[in-house]
Amino acid sequence: MDSDTLIVGLGNPGPKYEHTRHNFGFMVVDALLALGETRKSMRLKKLDESGDYELWKAAYGGKPCFFCKPMTYMNLSGKAVGRICGRHGISAENVVVMHDELDLPLGRIKLKKGGGNNGHNGLEDIQQRLNTPDFWRIRLGIGRPPSERPDVSGWVLDDFPQESAETVDETVKATLKGLDLYLRRGHGMAQQFLHRFRPDSESDNEVMDSGRQMG
Repeated sequence: MDSDTLIVGLGNPGPKYEHTRHNFGFMVVDALLALGETRKSMRLKKLDESGDYELWKAAYGGKPCFFCKPMTYMNLSGKAVGRICGRHGISAENVVVMHDELDLPLGRIKLKKGGGNNGHNGLEDIQQRLNTPDFWRIRLGIGRPPSERPDVSGWVLDDFPQESAETVDETVKATLKGLDLYLRRGHGMAQQFLHRFRPDSESDNEVMDSGRQMG
């Protein structure tokens, strides 16, 4: 990695969207910031830059990093990413974008570089602004809506249900560990960890289901 790493969480600004599926990326950045407030070695500092984003500098995974939350709403996320990369000399290959992913169930995480955007407006705008799809993506599964309510736009803007709170929290914590591995040991180790991750809450449910079957 020949430059600082830009870690971007996608979401929509404002309390209305704070707990929605579309804000999964924001949730991970918020967890990074909370960690930085308690871990002095991260040397977390908020940067005062003009632009439609919030930006922090910190040390994470033994590397200098920027943490970003675009404030432009999802479909213009690339405006912030492009501006930050230009100002700080960050190449696309050193950008990691964390986003909600319909094609993975809740509790699954995938790390990949490049590829398609699956209709995700935030990713599409970033690709256009960077003039390449070859940035890293951490895909945070949210699952697709049930067949009785096929409205995807409504689904992603709904809050996570209360019964999913534990799984969401575990997924965020696993993503922090995956980012640490990515920065310290490279994408291969991070993929190995993230792709194998399963929430403890899921295991508990499997045990309960097994108990019901035995009963």
